[in-house]
Amino acid sequence: MDKVLVEVFIPAANQTFDIFLPLKSKLHEVVLLLANTMTELSQGYFTGTEHTVLCGRSTGEIFNINATVEELGFKNGTKLMLL
Repeated sequence: MDKVLVEVFIPAANQTFDIFLPLKSKLHEVVLLLANTMTELSQGYFTGTEHTVLCGRSTGEIFNINATVEELGFKNGTKLMLL
């Protein structure tokens, strides 16, 4: 499979979304797409900026934006947080 299904939590909107991420995409591309999409879906509670980061939901670890989704080890069910 070339995609993984992850759960993305948006604290500003107190909402969670299930999102498919392509394994070969660099995280900086994913963050940009997620920020734009979540800005729309959160009905204005979240606004993506150039400072938006993707981190692990349980650890708060900020992921390397130069790595691919596959290199970061994301699997189906991985829980992330967009800040």
